[in-house]
Amino acid sequence: MFNMTITEKILAAHSGVRRVKPGDLVFAKLDLAMSTDITTPMAIPIFEKMGVNHLFDPNRIVLVNDHLVPAKDIASAELSRAMRQFAKKHKIKYYFEVGRSGICHQLLPEEGLVVPGDLVVGADSHTCTYGALGAVAVGIGSTDLAASWALGENWFRVPKTIKVIYKGRLPKWIGGKDLILHTLGDIGVEGARYQTLEFSGEVISKLPMSDRFTLCNMAAEAGAKNGIIEPDEITLQYLKGRAKKRYRFFQSDPDAPYSNLLEYDISHLEPLVALPPLPSDVRKAREVGRITIDQVFLGSCTNGRIEDFRIAAQILKKRKVAKGMRLIVIPASQTVFKKMVSEGLAAHFIAAGALIGPPTCGPCIGGHMGVMASGEKVLSTSNRNFVGRMGDPTSKIYLSGPAVAAASAILGRVADPREVI
Repeated sequence: MFNMTITEKILAAHSGVRRVKPGDLVFAKLDLAMSTDITTPMAIPIFEKMGVNHLFDPNRIVLVNDHLVPAKDIASAELSRAMRQFAKKHKIKYYFEVGRSGICHQLLPEEGLVVPGDLVVGADSHTCTYGALGAVAVGIGSTDLAASWALGENWFRVPKTIKVIYKGRLPKWIGGKDLILHTLGDIGVEGARYQTLEFSGEVISKLPMSDRFTLCNMAAEAGAKNGIIEPDEITLQYLKGRAKKRYRFFQSDPDAPYSNLLEYDISHLEPLVALPPLPSDVRKAREVGRITIDQVFLGSCTNGRIEDFRIAAQILKKRKVAKGMRLIVIPASQTVFKKMVSEGLAAHFIAAGALIGPPTCGPCIGGHMGVMASGEKVLSTSNRNFVGRMGDPTSKIYLSGPAVAAASAILGRVADPREVI
């Protein structure tokens, strides 16, 4: 009897061995390899230099236009074209074009391409988002991506696992973003370096998938190799009518070894904000003082889901964005955009004075559609607030969930939603 965590079990299953333990080096077969308009063009010449003329499986490769789309300049247009031509040449089934696409970390789960028990690599650091489905999902570089295309497998060092247990009852206006910010505030940006963050507890057992995705998405901000949640009935409901392949539920053994055990009672947790320049510099929104801001960005792979927009619209409905404030709203996929329109949420945002943009990573990476000028302050529902992340190095980025973002857009400063409702 070998006692293993869910991450260890999935890595063992994909490596063809009965047991793995932290520190082991394994070669594991991949279920999916994902890349974007930024990372694909860097991998293509590496793949071609390898002398390989075919992909391991064109149906297990996903290419997504999301980072610099719609193309903001000639250079970004060339990147998309390179990926488009590669997809056509190799008959890649899951190539997502502008207008039928979205941010990769929303799109893949939404399209049912990632399922529980999968081992997924993605040429983007927030690939760990898919751990919300009970999959091991790891970010890699473009060289490893090229090797994955050719071989259908890659090497992994089995990580240690930190178990994070959330107890209590989720208070009003508190979501997955607040849970992960609270955790980052405790362990810091290197607190889970090259380890797994396994999220569990009574709070997680009732947490909607949208919040689970947010939680696992920002495992990267703790330096984690991956974030993961054991699949359950909530996962099963999400998969119904969506999953494009068979899946397998893995669970950690009751006496599986963990490097650390973190327990948080979140019954009295308040809406949180991360101050620049680190996601770990976390404060209560009501205690940061009167910090005026120039822009609010509501979107990204972290909080650009329909559930996030429902929360924000609830606060913004029949209210106006503060004078001098810019509110940029970007849905994480075309499907989310359509739901925003059909549910009337888009109308509430427009009436409030917001600008709604197409699905893109643009503002989050300081690429386009919301780049910050020198000295400006932005409150963002994205995942990183490092120096220069969203524009000029002298600009400041504050991170929060959708409720704080909506309230801040109304008051023109960092605000607790309870100040508005």
